[in-house]
Amino acid sequence: MDLPKRTYPVTRADLVRYAGASGDFNPIHWNERFATKVGLPGVIAHGMLTMALVGRAVTEWAGAPDAVVDFSVRFSRPVPVPDDDTGTEVEVSAEVKGTTDEGHTVLAITATCRGEKVLSQAKATVRTSRLGK
Repeated sequence: MDLPKRTYPVTRADLVRYAGASGDFNPIHWNERFATKVGLPGVIAHGMLTMALVGRAVTEWAGAPDAVVDFSVRFSRPVPVPDDDTGTEVEVSAEVKGTTDEGHTVLAITATCRGEKVLSQAKATVRTSRLGK
């Protein structure tokens, strides 16, 4: 059973909250002028926020945070967040790729924003015994 697509909204207000929680106040996450000056398409979401949304999708699918044995991603494209009331969306899905020798489920994860992949080599290993609980 694959992880069906889940959609998570990301707004500028989310970036402010994440900056406060994480302590990452890099201006690329809040200052349009600075972000474009350094070559970005505009203000972008924190990479770790994007990763957290993917982790949320996996743990929700798995049924519990402690079911996730391994989780890794590579950041491949920024997630631009417009300065409006809508923001953007990160879509997460995953395909079961097999099982480990221990019987854990291996997922190949896809995360996109505006139809473009924002992560590469995203994968998770989940304790199969926890699925559906």
